[in-house]
Amino acid sequence: MSTDPRQVRDSLQRQSFMRLLGAHAPVIEPGHVVIELPFREDLCQQNGYLHAGVLTSVADSACGYAALTLMPLGSDVLSVEFKVNLLAPGRGDVFRADARVVRSGRTLTVCQAEVTAVAAGQPDVSIALMQATMIVRPQVS
Repeated sequence: MSTDPRQVRDSLQRQSFMRLLGAHAPVIEPGHVVIELPFREDLCQQNGYLHAGVLTSVADSACGYAALTLMPLGSDVLSVEFKVNLLAPGRGDVFRADARVVRSGRTLTVCQAEVTAVAAGQPDVSIALMQATMIVRPQVS
């Protein structure tokens, strides 16, 4: 049996860093998680764009939770590796990391995420792509 969406939301809320960023997960489905983050000036780099470290962190969490949705109850997840391509500057009102599982195994799960910038009255812009490998581990109480 797979992890319940409520467990994913609870886990996301236990991440103090994601809470600090203001991230939330409007979509949690088997093998698919979307995490959104509102723009904030205090999360920007020197040119006023959302910092690449923030984008990467949100994409990493989205991949991890997409993997977790397919893991057995009582599981937890950790990143093993990831690669990010930054495609455009982080400009927008909201940033959306849309992650999907590519292959789910007993131990390792491979995911992909696309991060888009959303701005009122403009088409969404793809600003980053991530490929990540996650490992299943027992949940720590």
